[in-house]
Amino acid sequence: MAWNRDGESLTQPIKVHSGKVYSLDFSPDAAFLASGSWDSTTELWDTKTWQVQENSINCGDEINCVRYSPSGEYLAIATRANIQIWNPSTMERIINFEGHFEFNEAWNFSLAWTLDGARLFSTGSSLDPTIREWDTSTWMQVGEPWKGHAGAVSMIALNSTGTLLVSASEDHQARVWRLSDRRTIAIFKHSSNLYCVVFSTDDKHILSGGRDGMISEWVVPLLEDILEDQASDDALREDAPKEQVDNAQQSSCEILTINTTARHACISGDLATADRLLTQDIGTDGNDYNSYANRSFVKARNSNWDCALDDALKSISIQPSLMGCISKGIAHCGKRQFQDAMKAFDLAFIFVDEDSNKIRLLLLIKAIALFNANQHDEAILRVQELATARPNANTLACGIVEAYLHVQVGINASDDARHNEAAVHFTAAVNTIAFSSISAIHSKFDIFVVLFGWDLKSLWLTAHQHWCRSLLLAGRLAEALRSYRHMMDGSDEATKASCLDWSTAFKQDYSALHAATGVTDLAAKGDDALAAGNYDRAIELYSAAIDLDLATNAVFANRSKARSGKMLWDDALLDAQMVIKLTPSSYVGYQLEHAALHGAQRYDEAIDAFQTMFLKFENAPDKQTQKLRQQYVNPSGAERAIQETIKAQLDDAPHRLLNTSTGRLCDREVQINAFKTSTEYKELLSSTLVHVDLPMDRIKDVVATYFRCVTLSHRWEGKEPLLNDIQDKVVDELNPVGGIVKLQSFCKTARAAGYRWGWIDTCCIDQTNNVELQKSLNSMFVWYHTSALTMVYLSDVPPSSKPGALARSEWNTRGWTVPEFLAPKVIRFYQNDWTPYLDDHSPNHKQSVAIMQELEEVTGIDAQTLVAFRPGMINAREKLQWASTRVTTVQEDIAYSLFGIFGVQLPVMYGEKKQNALGRLLQEIIAESGDITALDWVGTSSEFNSCLPADITSYEAPPYTLPSISEDEMQKSVSSLQDTMVVELAVKLYGSLDRLSAPRFAHRRLHLPCIAFPVTEVRRRPIEHKETYLTYEVKADGLRDLQITTEDRLLQFSRGRLARQSFLLVRPWDRRLLDLPDYTDDTENVDDFAIPGSPGGESPVDSESRERAMRLVVRLGQPFSAFLLAQQRSGEYKRIASDHDIITQVKDADSVHGMDVRTLEIL
Repeated sequence: MAWNRDGESLTQPIKVHSGKVYSLDFSPDAAFLASGSWDSTTELWDTKTWQVQENSINCGDEINCVRYSPSGEYLAIATRANIQIWNPSTMERIINFEGHFEFNEAWNFSLAWTLDGARLFSTGSSLDPTIREWDTSTWMQVGEPWKGHAGAVSMIALNSTGTLLVSASEDHQARVWRLSDRRTIAIFKHSSNLYCVVFSTDDKHILSGGRDGMISEWVVPLLEDILEDQASDDALREDAPKEQVDNAQQSSCEILTINTTARHACISGDLATADRLLTQDIGTDGNDYNSYANRSFVKARNSNWDCALDDALKSISIQPSLMGCISKGIAHCGKRQFQDAMKAFDLAFIFVDEDSNKIRLLLLIKAIALFNANQHDEAILRVQELATARPNANTLACGIVEAYLHVQVGINASDDARHNEAAVHFTAAVNTIAFSSISAIHSKFDIFVVLFGWDLKSLWLTAHQHWCRSLLLAGRLAEALRSYRHMMDGSDEATKASCLDWSTAFKQDYSALHAATGVTDLAAKGDDALAAGNYDRAIELYSAAIDLDLATNAVFANRSKARSGKMLWDDALLDAQMVIKLTPSSYVGYQLEHAALHGAQRYDEAIDAFQTMFLKFENAPDKQTQKLRQQYVNPSGAERAIQETIKAQLDDAPHRLLNTSTGRLCDREVQINAFKTSTEYKELLSSTLVHVDLPMDRIKDVVATYFRCVTLSHRWEGKEPLLNDIQDKVVDELNPVGGIVKLQSFCKTARAAGYRWGWIDTCCIDQTNNVELQKSLNSMFVWYHTSALTMVYLSDVPPSSKPGALARSEWNTRGWTVPEFLAPKVIRFYQNDWTPYLDDHSPNHKQSVAIMQELEEVTGIDAQTLVAFRPGMINAREKLQWASTRVTTVQEDIAYSLFGIFGVQLPVMYGEKKQNALGRLLQEIIAESGDITALDWVGTSSEFNSCLPADITSYEAPPYTLPSISEDEMQKSVSSLQDTMVVELAVKLYGSLDRLSAPRFAHRRLHLPCIAFPVTEVRRRPIEHKETYLTYEVKADGLRDLQITTEDRLLQFSRGRLARQSFLLVRPWDRRLLDLPDYTDDTENVDDFAIPGSPGGESPVDSESRERAMRLVVRLGQPFSAFLLAQQRSGEYKRIASDHDIITQVKDADSVHGMDVRTLEIL
């Protein structure tokens, strides 16, 4: 989704990538947004329309970061194993290099460009946790890598001036680096793994986020602070020349003019010596106004306010100066003469020469003087306002002063047992001084030491210790423990050693207070909380036990479980590794390690941990531990089950598929290998291992989801890309002309819909391999049926088309498209710009009433069949009519396209001609089903067999429908035939017809059971036809006279004259006329029913059988569709094709009784 700055969504959720999206970046002109995904693609989004560009960037590997260059000319992409530079305008790759992968095969994680685009920075995973710099003119590494992090460097970012770089790492640290010398100038400690970091728009703050789901904000050290601190640090090194030290100290407090010896005495707290030295200076020179001012400070530190004021006034009387005014202001504050003090400080501003540093320092001294006069709130507010009023100035001094004042107020509150109030101030102090090392602070700001006697060296430790203690005394035990942990995490070894006694005392007090609340055993209470699912409480109690040195391996193990319950996977992993360290021979640590690694989606490592755990079971000295392996699936067994499931899944899938993400054509082996290296497979294997029995349902679901495939239904147009055109190539990198454009768009649309695999009949079948081609054509219906989605591409339907465009599309005239819209369970129609037809974005257009109604009208197939079609022989004549108006480029395909609809598998033999192909199909339908409706056609006979049509168009006309008889009419007719002799003849006829075998084919000869009527006369009528048809009057025994129109020239003859060729009018036998019950669902009654005269025996004729026989006679007396057969010299027959149905009827009931029932062999 996209939002504006007010948090309002600009788009609905749009799913384009099929994998996790780990990186986004706007182009410099904000016209495009690049998104990089673990599906190995980068998409470019138009920020006006929020549509993706037609072509994706396929990187062939999981993408961790995308970054536009400052000019927008390049797009840098960090993948797992390389760094790629692309031209986003031409979509061409400029260069590809390994980056961090070259070093221990570390992953490439994050990227950042310098402002001039001359350098590109990159970061690596835990195998190479460095920052590397690349020259963009040569793409060679510049200098040595930047080192400092102990974990994977997840993200880097530059500030707006390009002077600082910040890095976030899984070692919980955010480091600020100076580009000029690659030095770390600040380290911010986070509570968990850091994954992202960024500068605020004004560069004043750094925002970082990590595993704990919290966003932290840090103050960026100003460059002038950094430079001054660096100079001070350099000057104060033990090996620095004395002159450099003196100069550094002098520059750090340039408003303070005092001799070095007296200054050192003030700093060390030897005020008597300082007083004596300054008095000597005054005795030597009575007009030394600086010495008077400095002695005033010493008197003030001794709270001798009258003498301090006297010295200050004396200094000013000799010569007004900055230090004289400051000393006067401090003295008046001490005497609580605030109005006079403010005047003195105001006068001091005359002497600062508009020097911003001096002004700031003077204002801080003024605030401290007020604070010392017990004006605490006003003093702290002044310091805070100073920092806010000049946000671009050096705020380090303000931070130091504010922290010190908060500590003093906090101590006062603690002394009065106002512990919650004290905690507020200590918290503020800790947050203000986010550093533990202040090696140069005491010297840099020694003016505060000289003037007020501050101890800056211990400020950080004092603030943290009081913070912990105040929270503890306030009864806020959980917060106290967190503050203690925070302090320990931020302390170096020297600091920890210096506060060892304090730490011991804190732990003892904490334990005592916990015991007072009824929690005498932290670990046991943690176990109770864990059992109750209260993970936060469990973590709190276990952490307390660990911090109080009460931890055992069980405590670490249980905290790992609790942290896993909260999905704090990295923290859970640390505890699991501690368990392994404490008890390396136990399986428990590896069990916990597997759970944490699995939760962190580090599946390879999780599987390794599980296998180690399994070995621990096998090598355990006790049988009880060995039996634990029975609670888990053996890794080899799990792999075998998944492999068998894959095989079963792919049995009904095409052998060759397009990977829509990589754009490469993949055979079955490549598909399986892709799955086995995928996150889905590793997650499945890792999760399967922890079950007692194989979770087959989930295995099947994961495998089916991964291998789900999209099929394309379309019209072949122009030059379509074949297998050899794209084999071993990337589809998106091909020249987008002709059918390549359609192929690229298909892959893109399928990928956007979340599908990894796609199949299209143009290039996914080897058309030169007859074996593969035959298997593919026979399997195609199943492939479309089992596909997750079939996309129908309507190349002649423009965008925003109205209803009816689908019906008019050429797609609806093609033969292959019939099974392609009947077979799928899920289908979507796309216009020529690949937008959904009728703007219907529903997942399945078979659920669209409007679209199915339109398809029903144009195809003649009812909507219910369109939605839930089942292949088979039933209603064969109707299915043949569906295809009767369709055309195919290759003539045999009109038959081959119907194989799946009828559920038959036949050899594919291109070159056999369509009559042969259609004949083989119809032969199979009739032979397998016994359905003779396929013989009901008008047109031209086939060379394959004269009873079959030469062309599918012969089925276009609806078949002849027998007239229906109402039940009343049937009963009347049956009653009229109730003569004893008629009944016996009817029963006999019924038995003869029932014994007829089903029609069958043998060597292209149709053995057709039928009722034959000999033709007695054929005479041609003088009727002219526009075409070559001739009309004949035909008479036959037992039938009414009729006319037949045919292209064949028949020999004319009449009754009594010897005919050179005999003819028959036949009624193909349809067993449905027997009115037999459907025994498929009632097999118990099969033996109860015996047709009279059948081989079943000579049992008496029951009334039901008699009734059924009489009803048959009535039906046989109705009009029917007949065939005209001409006998050949060898005795077989050929069908005489007609231009319309031959409809005839028996003359009377006697004609029914004398019917000639037989099976004829038709060529």
